[in-house]
Amino acid sequence: MNKYSFRIRTRSGGLVDNLQVQARDLAEAEGKINQIYRNCEILECQEITPTLKKEGLDLDDVLALINKQSEKP
Repeated sequence: MNKYSFRIRTRSGGLVDNLQVQARDLAEAEGKINQIYRNCEILECQEITPTLKKEGLDLDDVLALINKQSEKP
């Protein structure tokens, strides 16, 4: 599942920023938006890529930290 962020104009003219939905693809995401906000105009759409967080440190991370600290004057 991908996450999409939309900026839309509602049928009454109001702007909605950062409207996020999860869907398999862009067409499904647009369908979900149109179900919630009938007759809206989609102004912008961006696919949000998840950032994976690493848990803990491995040897390479520790060595990189040591190298960064030794390079500082």
